[in-house]
Amino acid sequence: MDRNQSRRQVAAMKQALFDQGLLDEQYIQLEELQDAANPNFAEEIVTLYYRDSSRLIANIDQALKERNGLDFNKMDNIMHQFKGSSSSIGAKKVKAECTVFRECCRARNAEGCMRSFQQLKKEYAALRKKLESYFQLARQIGPSERACCPK
Repeated sequence: MDRNQSRRQVAAMKQALFDQGLLDEQYIQLEELQDAANPNFAEEIVTLYYRDSSRLIANIDQALKERNGLDFNKMDNIMHQFKGSSSSIGAKKVKAECTVFRECCRARNAEGCMRSFQQLKKEYAALRKKLESYFQLARQIGPSERACCPK
């Protein structure tokens, strides 16, 4: 594959992330912060997001398994952190599912929390897989394509 073809593929991959509703404009702002001194800024921020959020997911998972009853306030607080982190990278579907989970917490709806958490994990994993593929190809062609806005 030649360089121009690779650039078009990277652009199409990124556009698909927006078209599928996985990312929002916040992600574009991350990529706009990249420069020659920090050409992988967005990837580094996303990597930090996944490192931190995996801990939050584990905490929610543990809270949902509590035998002494669910602590809805605790779960809501953890999900508030997760929603903020997701919002900061533009993880649109993940952020939306965090909102659903928090609404279930406020309604003290254990079943809703369980369902929402399962959906959140699916959205989270799908975004991670697609972003990893995107970053891998983007690294191969270099930094010039990454700061473009989707159409």
